[in-house]
Amino acid sequence: MKKLLVMLLVLGCCLAPAMAEDKAVSSIVSPSEFVVFSDKNAKDNHYIPSGWMGDTGDIRMIDQSAENPHSGTTSIQFIYSAKKSQGQGWAGVYWQNPANNWGNKKGGFDLTGMTKLTFWARGAKGGEVIQKVMIGGIKGTYPDTTTVEMGPIELTNTWKQYTVNLVGKDLSYINGGFNWSTTADLNPEGATFYFDDIKFEADAALKPESKKQEAMPFNIYSDRSSATNHFIPSGYMGDYSDVKYDGASKEDAYLGDTCIKIIYSGKATQGARWAGIFWLNPANNWGTIDAGYDLSKASKLTFWARGAKGGERIEEFKVGGIMGEFSDSDSAMIGPVLLNKEWTQYTIDLKGKDLSYIIAGFAWSANVDNNPEGAIFYLDEIKFE
Repeated sequence: MKKLLVMLLVLGCCLAPAMAEDKAVSSIVSPSEFVVFSDKNAKDNHYIPSGWMGDTGDIRMIDQSAENPHSGTTSIQFIYSAKKSQGQGWAGVYWQNPANNWGNKKGGFDLTGMTKLTFWARGAKGGEVIQKVMIGGIKGTYPDTTTVEMGPIELTNTWKQYTVNLVGKDLSYINGGFNWSTTADLNPEGATFYFDDIKFEADAALKPESKKQEAMPFNIYSDRSSATNHFIPSGYMGDYSDVKYDGASKEDAYLGDTCIKIIYSGKATQGARWAGIFWLNPANNWGTIDAGYDLSKASKLTFWARGAKGGERIEEFKVGGIMGEFSDSDSAMIGPVLLNKEWTQYTIDLKGKDLSYIIAGFAWSANVDNNPEGAIFYLDEIKFE
């Protein structure tokens, strides 16, 4: 009997740390607030800004900036160069637990009871645009239980508080506590901005935010730095190395200062003999993130296009069509289209289509068989109406 008791005691001692660790991971947090960042080295900070994405070489972070913090002695400063160091055209940072946890290890917090995330932000000059902020969204072996996003946000040069409504969301496991992302198109000269006092809060008076139908017109691209742009040209397909995208071309833009210039070499680098780009929300979302827009008010998508020489053949222009865990609710397309040398408006008819959930706002594809020497073409004023 004594031997049995000793063995049980030893076993209990061995299991206790593991059980305590598991409980720490899944325990429900304080019912009032849960801090992501309040000040450099603050004891109540949770999560680490370690998940750098996109053009990581374009990001510089100063996590103890003393330049006019909102409160305390420091804030977090980000300097985004928009140089497209990795060729992505966008960049962002995730606050994760533990550092660099892309869902490969258990580390999220149970934030059940929290109803909103609030944060303070400002730009160095004003006019800087954050494409979106996000809570959750990390996949992997240990995925976040929800994804919530807000944006775009045009910053002022003074501190302003922003709120992300989390009422009704499953917050039982959140590894990605906070995330910002932006694009070179929205910030052509780069951007310097600051975050402070990022925290989850329990506000019993807050009501659920219903899925809103987006107002029309709903822009995909109007001008490079427009804060009204939506979706990101990140879904490269086929011979992706054959495609060069320039979202700031000033070569005879149809309207405004810039247009989109696309160079398709037709070299079949990946052996597919075709290529294309999807405009996705968020970047690189092939149906794995719940982030579709409700565009039910739209009856058409219009855009202007021209070829560098005329006669370039685009096999299809498309709306929707992404499949996956979170699929587009419908799709529509036109094509093939032989481009003119002069700007011409094209329309994709969306009448009768279910546009209640759209991740892929726009796409084009072309092939080498019909463009043996490649193709150069331009796009402008892409929008739902």
